[in-house]
Amino acid sequence: MPSPTRPTLVRHQILATATMVAFLMYLDRICLSQIITSDSFEAEFHFSKPQFEMITSAFFWAYALFQVPAGWLSDRFGARMLITIYIAAWSLFTAATGFATGFVTLFIARMFCGLAEAGYYPASSSLLTRWAHIESRGFASGLITWGGRVGLALAPILTVKVISGLGSWRWAGWIYGMAGIGVALCFWRVFREHPRQHPRCNDDEIMLLSTGRGSFMPSKEPPRRFPWAAAWSSRNLWMASSVQFFTNIGWAFTALSYFPRYLKNVKHFDDTTSGWVTSGALFVGIVGILAGGIMTDRLSTRFGKRIGYMLPMALTKFIAAGLYCLALWMDNAWTIGITFGLVAFFGDFGLPAMWTTMQDISGKHQAQLFGWANMWGNFGAAVMPMLFGMVLARFDTNHDYHEGVWMCAAAFVLAGVFALFVNAEKPVIQESA
Repeated sequence: MPSPTRPTLVRHQILATATMVAFLMYLDRICLSQIITSDSFEAEFHFSKPQFEMITSAFFWAYALFQVPAGWLSDRFGARMLITIYIAAWSLFTAATGFATGFVTLFIARMFCGLAEAGYYPASSSLLTRWAHIESRGFASGLITWGGRVGLALAPILTVKVISGLGSWRWAGWIYGMAGIGVALCFWRVFREHPRQHPRCNDDEIMLLSTGRGSFMPSKEPPRRFPWAAAWSSRNLWMASSVQFFTNIGWAFTALSYFPRYLKNVKHFDDTTSGWVTSGALFVGIVGILAGGIMTDRLSTRFGKRIGYMLPMALTKFIAAGLYCLALWMDNAWTIGITFGLVAFFGDFGLPAMWTTMQDISGKHQAQLFGWANMWGNFGAAVMPMLFGMVLARFDTNHDYHEGVWMCAAAFVLAGVFALFVNAEKPVIQESA
């Protein structure tokens, strides 16, 4: 009598690898915040505030504009090849950051890094429709975004350690870039497009992953065109895109260079203390990703997709807005780290619900429509430095950053309002029977 078999664990390896890639992506993305505020960088370059804002925005404009093309490429030609190319490309441009000789070369390196990173989240969202159990997609989505937030949280302190230990800001770009080439090779080795195409995935694991997914076969006819008409006319997709747009404006203060500059210029912390406080705040925040993923799965099981996804997306944004106002009145490193960390916690709590919503409403155009919504979200991140600078220039007469942070809080409120109207049960494209 043959011995019983158990499902192989390939799905966990795929998810762990995708999480590692997200970690690297955010490490490479956020390291610039500490690089441009480091003493070694400021000793070498003397950029104006508008130049700082342009360099910061360059990444996000490129990242936002390439979301849809990168998503289309992933849907059309497969995630395995495209994600490997994306990782290798952004790693090379991160290394190129370390060779920058001035404003123009740094601007170009960050712009192309943004172009290369644009495709990863749309492609990784689509792979979850094949590699995560249908009742655990909230947790799986949360885990990948958690990997990104761990990179976000560690980037400040790791970058400070690299710069202070090796004596120059350039080493951060070189080391992170070379590490990324190894991660690209790892992803190519581990990942396959579909469980049925993976040599180490047994029949029991395929059966487990096929639950609730019909025939569960590899796609033979990938979409060749972006569904422009459906995207432009879908009220539901516009609501989801608006949530991402305003969430990123609210979230960007803690994640971008403004928080370290706030700590340095307003609270007068040194580089090391600023790095620890920034990382500490972001570490408090990353717990919200996993908690949000677990809560999304539980709420959707109990109340259905419409309410189960909407609640964590909407309510937490209102809480984050209130915490921003409280955080401004904190003075010591511990309380600043905790309160700004709670802003990040509640700001990120709804991300798994957003990912799972996009998986449900996008149909076979997974990466493309995820990229569409993520594009608008990153337009928010791209315009935030300019809006923040304008608000400070116009209203911040005592240079305490309060008016700019209030603007971010207002953006969270708007994100919460739009989230109330997102319906995960209403697809962008109605499939024919």
